[in-house]
Amino acid sequence: TPVHRGKSPVLERALGRPRSELSLAAFALLFSELVQYCQRRVASVAELQARLAQLGHHVGLRALDALVARERPGRRETKVLGVLLFVKGPLWRALFGREADKLEQANDDERTFYVIEREPVVNTFVSVPRENSSLNCAAFAAGLLEAVLGAAGFPARVSAHWHKGTTLMIKFDEAVIARDKSLEGR
Repeated sequence: TPVHRGKSPVLERALGRPRSELSLAAFALLFSELVQYCQRRVASVAELQARLAQLGHHVGLRALDALVARERPGRRETKVLGVLLFVKGPLWRALFGREADKLEQANDDERTFYVIEREPVVNTFVSVPRENSSLNCAAFAAGLLEAVLGAAGFPARVSAHWHKGTTLMIKFDEAVIARDKSLEGR
């Protein structure tokens, strides 16, 4: 057996697909503890959702690099539709174990898109007291998605809403849509 001096065997592994996945029970426990931790440090539901979005942002920045290296080595999305399909499919599968339920565009605004989850994993195992009934823990996923889109070169604002289950509303910056239109002519 080779001797590893000063190098960790973990660092020597390829970025290929991970061998095992986190169990749903472990994720549920960890995420509910995260929500409780944040809840003890805020005064309102809005602050709690902002804190969850901030934590999701940190996760999103770290998840994008590894996922792109695995799924699309040497390729980068340049169009809005391509990055949205990447979000709905590979990103959601890697993070939540399955594709997002739906991807829609707003009828009245070309900058606005929706990722719809009927039963998001982040809301499944969190008990919300009546006084906090407006709490949507998918704010974590919204922060995560906002970080992924920004790091991929598609800056947008992402927010979580109760509609058709949970809907993440993505509103791209005007420059992203202008760039996408200029690429259509090529």
